[in-house]
Amino acid sequence: MSFPFAWPYPQIPHEAHWEDVTSTIDWCEENYVVTSYIAEAINTISNSIFIILALFASYSAWKNKLELRFIGISLGFMLVGIGSWLFHMTLKYEFQLLDELPMIYATCIPIWSVFSEGQSQLISIWIGIFTLFGAYLLTSIYLYFKDPTIHQVTYALLNVFIIIKSLSLTYSQINDLTIRKKLIKLMKLGIIIFLIGYILWNLDVHLCSNWISIRRFIGMPYGFLLELHGWWHILTGLGVYYYIVYLEYLRILLIGKNSKYELKEWFGIFPEIRLIKDEKILKKN
Repeated sequence: MSFPFAWPYPQIPHEAHWEDVTSTIDWCEENYVVTSYIAEAINTISNSIFIILALFASYSAWKNKLELRFIGISLGFMLVGIGSWLFHMTLKYEFQLLDELPMIYATCIPIWSVFSEGQSQLISIWIGIFTLFGAYLLTSIYLYFKDPTIHQVTYALLNVFIIIKSLSLTYSQINDLTIRKKLIKLMKLGIIIFLIGYILWNLDVHLCSNWISIRRFIGMPYGFLLELHGWWHILTGLGVYYYIVYLEYLRILLIGKNSKYELKEWFGIFPEIRLIKDEKILKKN
């Protein structure tokens, strides 16, 4: 069977520019089938979503005069995308660490942020110190055992803690039911998108040989659409972005600045926190 404008996957991969694989994980995408310079082409390029959304989130936080913590969260998000890009491009262990460890470090800021809500400055400082120590301890354990499961389980648990705490704050502190529904909608969308990506990630891992056979059968570029780890990057990036906006909105409500901001949903699906005052000034001018 031949698909229009399709070309076959090479029987022998291109010569590897980055030489031997040193990472402890090699994903389902066949290595060096597109170019000699990128080990996993789709897994690499799909990280663009992290970088683009993180840059937009950082710019939006700065433009709308949100707290510095949200620029930090967004830049940490971008570092994950850059690390993952380099990891999938080279399959080198040092870049695998640059992919995995920033995921933990970037999560430290929202951990500190949500658990510091309603606490004194001293307690907030101690929460920050404890969070940094936990990140250091996890890094040491992971570097010693070099088992990706340690990273994956810990990252999942950290996110569960953040979600539970932020949900608790939403239900206990936000009394306006309309606003609360908007917050819950943001969180639900983020979680659902993330979970769909997680399901695709598992299908990619556990049914790898099947996906390779199908991709080779239909040829390139159609086979690129069945690189499920690439879809994991895209959906994870979107899910994380939704959650960042949720945290921004929750923080604004908790510190009583909701009258100065609005939740803007571009095209009905893409959220952004916007400063109302600046918009009014621009309209007058």
